[in-house]
Amino acid sequence: MKQLVIPAALALLVAACSSTPESTDQAGGAPVESRGGGPSVATVTTGGVDGNRLPAVLTDPKSILSKRSVYFDYDSYEVKAEYKDLVAAHAKFLSENRQFKMLIQGNTDERGSREYNLALGQKRADAIRKMMALLGAREEQLESVSLGEEKPKNEGHSDSAWAENRRGDMLYNGEF
Repeated sequence: MKQLVIPAALALLVAACSSTPESTDQAGGAPVESRGGGPSVATVTTGGVDGNRLPAVLTDPKSILSKRSVYFDYDSYEVKAEYKDLVAAHAKFLSENRQFKMLIQGNTDERGSREYNLALGQKRADAIRKMMALLGAREEQLESVSLGEEKPKNEGHSDSAWAENRRGDMLYNGEF
């Protein structure tokens, strides 16, 4: 029995470690993967970049990809249903444009201790990162950090100001 288990385990290990190269386009660009469903997102080629060297599709106000914030309920790190299409669009963009990386910054309002807010901000950033990874973005493209209450979008001290500060911001390389 041992004589069969060891070779089978080695064969499984070798098969798991092997990889096949991904195909790229003729110009030597990034690999492109086609998946059906979800929001329509363009694969970036050359041209159409802004001052941060970002493609126009990421900065065009008409594009879903120009929206970069996911807002959370008080004391929550669950991505709300209204932001799932936004997260899916960014995940699809990243899966089709492997040269891009994203930093996800988790933010909180000013209520709560500094330690609590740093932990909650990290959970918010991680929730977005995990959702994006499940939707096709590669783990090595994603980084999540917490800013806690340190980078408010609105300096006010009201419910509406706090609601603006409970968010996760998605930044592409060139923006951080």
